[in-house]
Amino acid sequence: MKKRKKWLVPVLGLVLAGVILANGGSSKKKSVVSSDGKTETVDSTAANPEEGSDSGENTKTPEKVTIEEQVLVDHEGVKITALGYETDEIWGDGVKLLIENHSDKKIMVGCSALIVNDCMISDLFACEVAPGKKANETMHLSSKELKAAGIDTVGQIEIYFHIYESDNISNRYNPDCVTIKTSAYDQMDTTIDAAGTELYNENGIRIVGKTVDENSFWGKSILVYCENTSGKNVTIHVDDLSINGFMMKPYFSTTVYNGKKSLDDITLMKSDLEKNNITEIQDVELKFRITDADSYKTIAESKPITFQAQ
Repeated sequence: MKKRKKWLVPVLGLVLAGVILANGGSSKKKSVVSSDGKTETVDSTAANPEEGSDSGENTKTPEKVTIEEQVLVDHEGVKITALGYETDEIWGDGVKLLIENHSDKKIMVGCSALIVNDCMISDLFACEVAPGKKANETMHLSSKELKAAGIDTVGQIEIYFHIYESDNISNRYNPDCVTIKTSAYDQMDTTIDAAGTELYNENGIRIVGKTVDENSFWGKSILVYCENTSGKNVTIHVDDLSINGFMMKPYFSTTVYNGKKSLDDITLMKSDLEKNNITEIQDVELKFRITDADSYKTIAESKPITFQAQ
């Protein structure tokens, strides 16, 4: 499961409007991660001309993505059917699901992992269904994460569901991965922009530092690209993080399945930055710890890694 940002879930709905207002109409300055002391400021609005521009020139309306209705799970009275594909202006793209509970137990349906075009994205989905009832829900694909990964057209969606009794979470069923191919499958591009400063590359795990966002909603953040060809599903953690020589608590934990990629933020909370009088990220030192996503055993720990970002 892509565990990152799980701590955001309880307040996500409350701050959504604030995020939209905070992000609207402003040029976002970001810096490129560097290991040689050199940095380059990036204007993300300039890099994404569709933002902050209403000229309408040189724009193409993408072909509407569709999927065929299909049964994804049918197990012991629980049936999950993909009804269609939809796009929401706020939440982004999503798969419309019909969840039927023909059992005599109240169930909870969640998602252990969600993968789009071979890129791991947040799996913030949960639906509770009483015995003998049905529910229509949409599994949303984070528009922010799709954009960060450069995914303009969704061609393939891989879903790892988990189903358990609401009153007995130990009674759990984990179906095999279900794969949905959209109408855009043949045009799917699984390439992700991995440009940046390579921070770690051992035993099939590659981590690249990309940019630093000095004005993220929660404080500041460091965007990293992770790639896994190790043969195992892994979770990547950050330990012993210091910013400008001060120890900080990083909010970062990302699970990357074998053969997949991810883009994730190392989030630094505003309160921690203020406590240490840090107004600008200059020098960063950290360690990466890599664990087996299934057994939780540590696979590798990096030596201290230093880089600059300002």
